[in-house]
Amino acid sequence: MQRLERIIEGKGEELAELRRLERTGAFPPPLPGVRPDFAGALAMPSPGADVAVIAEYKRASPSRGVIRSDLSVEDVCAGYARAGARAISVLTEERHFRGSPDFLGRAAKAEGVGGVPLLRKDFLTDPLQVRATAATPAAALLLIVRLTPDAGTLASMRELAEGFGMQAVVEVFDGEDLVLARDSGAGIIQVNARDLETLSVDVGACLALAERHPPGSGETWIAASGITEGGDLRRAADAGFRAVLVGTWLMERGCPGDRLAELLKGAGRGERPGT
Repeated sequence: MQRLERIIEGKGEELAELRRLERTGAFPPPLPGVRPDFAGALAMPSPGADVAVIAEYKRASPSRGVIRSDLSVEDVCAGYARAGARAISVLTEERHFRGSPDFLGRAAKAEGVGGVPLLRKDFLTDPLQVRATAATPAAALLLIVRLTPDAGTLASMRELAEGFGMQAVVEVFDGEDLVLARDSGAGIIQVNARDLETLSVDVGACLALAERHPPGSGETWIAASGITEGGDLRRAADAGFRAVLVGTWLMERGCPGDRLAELLKGAGRGERPGT
């Protein structure tokens, strides 16, 4: 778990600042109003596909380094909304992914985003981070089982998020993670094809997990990482996933919104990308 430990160590300054804000009574209040229904948005497939696509704004990653630094969050998220993304994931981790919590507010104001739900994708381990997320327009946040390998802790953080009107996406990698996620009462389960320690990607293993342990009643499953063609969307749907999350492939070249439109065009039954 050395890679994850390094990322969490890098969150120390953020947590120290949040504790200072709490101690001094300056902690940002929750954003007022009703947030979009993240899980509800995933119930409707993206145009031409059998699954909903969660498109991601992602500037960098530990496995790829800088992916794109020339594209604003506003332009990218507007393009995703036009192309048919049912939700938008925003990387907010600063040191390794070059993100910022401020990106969530900027994404919400992008043209056409409107009621498209935003997911805060970060490495959250402390209730103060959940409270800080509530001060943004995020409709959902990510909780990673490998970072909080205790069902009680996962449940309490999920319930805290729900108390602020947000939903929690609980990420798993294997069967053991899935048991913990379900024990915690998770309703939205994301299966990451990327091993967070080795950074290797195995989409087949991701889909096989859903086939061995099918999504239960009331569960919404998301396949994440390694999605690069329309056929991946079809296979995910066949395995029982309601949605897929796509980031690097959309961001790495060209216009991300156009890339999403291309992906969806190739997702139709009997079609192939570029036809």
